[in-house]
Amino acid sequence: MPIDQEEKNLMESIERDEWQSVENIDQEKEKAIMAARNTLKKEKRINLRLTQKDYHQIQIKAIEEGIPYQTLISSLVHKYLNGSLASKS
Repeated sequence: MPIDQEEKNLMESIERDEWQSVENIDQEKEKAIMAARNTLKKEKRINLRLTQKDYHQIQIKAIEEGIPYQTLISSLVHKYLNGSLASKS
């Protein structure tokens, strides 16, 4: 069973044989690995001042998500910059 609509669509696409193998799989794998490494590489450090209340709430959310609070903040910044952080309005 697919876990969501996106996975269901992907499974149906595979079943319809809509996918093709790439010519040089090893080269494509290496490109994907390098892209992932560069995406995850953290080169800059910042200092950020928050209210005590916001800091505490971020820590709670991070615990709920099972990730360090710095990772949660980094993820939020990344999602915002890529336009994938939805607003409530």
